[in-house]
Amino acid sequence: MVGIKDVARQAGVSVGTVSNVINRPDLVSEETRTRVQSVISRLGYIRSESARQLRAGASRIVALLVLDMGNPFFVDVASGAERAARAAGLGVMVCNSAQSTSEEVEYLSLFAEQRVRGVLVTPADATGHGLKTLRGQGIPYVLVDRVSADAAVCSVSVDDVVGGRLAAQHLIAAGHRSIVYVGGPPELPQVRDRRAGALAALAEAGLPPESLTEVSAERLDVSAGRDAGARLLGLAPRPTAVFCANDLLALGVLQAVFAARIAVPEEMAIVGYDDIEFAAAAAVPLTSVRQPAVAMGRLAAEMLLEETADPEGHEHRQVVLQPELVVRGSSLGAR
Repeated sequence: MVGIKDVARQAGVSVGTVSNVINRPDLVSEETRTRVQSVISRLGYIRSESARQLRAGASRIVALLVLDMGNPFFVDVASGAERAARAAGLGVMVCNSAQSTSEEVEYLSLFAEQRVRGVLVTPADATGHGLKTLRGQGIPYVLVDRVSADAAVCSVSVDDVVGGRLAAQHLIAAGHRSIVYVGGPPELPQVRDRRAGALAALAEAGLPPESLTEVSAERLDVSAGRDAGARLLGLAPRPTAVFCANDLLALGVLQAVFAARIAVPEEMAIVGYDDIEFAAAAAVPLTSVRQPAVAMGRLAAEMLLEETADPEGHEHRQVVLQPELVVRGSSLGAR
């Protein structure tokens, strides 16, 4: 591996001069700068970021840990975070916990070992136990798509109770008097909150809680949605309205319903959540509750950077964004 001493020797200058060319080029004459840069290019020298961090005491990397990078919602969150980080001259390392608490703990330990600038995290562990590793190392973090119960931690989230209410109100207004809720892992706050919002809408309409039937899914992906779709088709009477905890589940349900030759939305209305790009591109465009995912990632990164720039003066905030219903063909059938 080519080192800074190799560059200095080939360019006929000191190691300090090479360092200045890389870090403080204004201190070096143009002739020397050109000669050193030519050698750097010829030798393929790349400076050691870990060594630079040891000297400077600060990393140029922000870590982002999400539940599922296969979900386009988190891709949008990452995009927003990256824009904010890049504007500050930093990079983002994106990791996937795969909704596993054990993998989450391993990644958080890795972030602490690497002394990242800070962490953006959507916890798989609702207790937040794994985050103690970061706190013990003095590494700031911001919760994404979660509300922080700790006033000393920043968070950016969406009001999922409102989102669930919007979805159910739409189906009730279309004439449906019973709704199937396809939820995910019950330990996830979003799954619980979206269900609570749907129940609130039913109560407001004077309908009993039994008007909401829940079909559970182990994961929040298309495969789990197909499985849930097959099970809800076996319910008697067969449901006419389905609200899914996210769009991937809804797309899986849509596949199962199509396979059973049931017309959407005429025989069954379907509403998803997140409004990912694929929602509008589905065979029957999917009605969905839109989350401002890019804005969520950007705001979370900006708050993290504010905290790292001024740890003592930073004021922690818990920002809650509002969702909106995007109505498409999957829920517009006549009743």
